[in-house]
Amino acid sequence: MSLLLVIILAALSWLAFHDWQLPNALRYRPFQGRVWRSSFPSASRKDIREFLSVFGAAFSFGDSDKLHLRPDDQVLGVVRAARSARWMPDASDIEPLARALRERYGLRLDEVWHDGLTLGGLFQRVQQARGKSAV
Repeated sequence: MSLLLVIILAALSWLAFHDWQLPNALRYRPFQGRVWRSSFPSASRKDIREFLSVFGAAFSFGDSDKLHLRPDDQVLGVVRAARSARWMPDASDIEPLARALRERYGLRLDEVWHDGLTLGGLFQRVQQARGKSAV
């Protein structure tokens, strides 16, 4: 009985630890701040960090993990990588992001969504919704 309890606790610990981190392919990239700044030179660092924080929080990524994301990463690709246990993400995987964007920026994700949407494209739409230039 105690062996079963240890196995269950170990499995739960492993799931809890791996759920809030980026997948290995993204986590071990160098920080991407320069890529964001060169892609969006008129956007402030604060705006970029805030956007990445909102995106990362929607998927329970750690604070430093968001800095590994690139503007050319596809939103659906990041979600797929983060939820690798399932082959295809569904609406429930995207809903936390949609809610966060609506609450923080007044942006409706369903109005801008397409399967090839990148983080950079989403950031550009966020900046437009805020009345700021992204490029």
